[in-house]
Amino acid sequence: MFTGLVSDVGTVLSVAGEGDLRRIAIQASYDPAGIALGASIACSGPCLTAVSVEPAEGGCVFAVDAAAETLARTTVGSWTAGTRINLERSLRIGDELGGHLVTGHVDGLAEIVERTSVTADAWGASERFTLRAPAALKKFIAEKGSVCLDGTSLTVNSVADDLFSVLLIPHTLQVTTWGERRQGDRLNLEVDLIARYAARLAEARA
Repeated sequence: MFTGLVSDVGTVLSVAGEGDLRRIAIQASYDPAGIALGASIACSGPCLTAVSVEPAEGGCVFAVDAAAETLARTTVGSWTAGTRINLERSLRIGDELGGHLVTGHVDGLAEIVERTSVTADAWGASERFTLRAPAALKKFIAEKGSVCLDGTSLTVNSVADDLFSVLLIPHTLQVTTWGERRQGDRLNLEVDLIARYAARLAEARA
């Protein structure tokens, strides 16, 4: 489990393999001693397993394997050397739950249809992103509810059919990959876990 609070931005160093399995090496600032083989790390949304960890200048290089389901449902299949990704270590009992409960199981891809500046001050400009959700997922997105986009826990500002908006403050734009996002970009979307189960229960009672 995760919270959607990004703790580092990593960089893809290499992608090996073709077809239904890729091995991806990622450089991060994490202490390698704190990452056990088999540890779960959210990589721009998807929960991936560390299959190797090596010390590196400024932190470590860890490798993850991405299989067919991940490659089909997420942006992982498009990653190349140089791609920057939001990282989060798995939640430990007793950690502060500052975002919302995130599983790292991506439901689909949302597309940015508009990015607009909202306010600007001494700390920078806030940005509003309007995104389009896949038709099958729009029912799980509610105004003032939570979504996880590229591993970031965000509050939904507005909803209109399959379009929804989120607001990014200057700090979030600076410490995640959101500052790089533009119209047309696709992001890994995980809908709120509670919304998913509430919808399933409603269907079962119908």
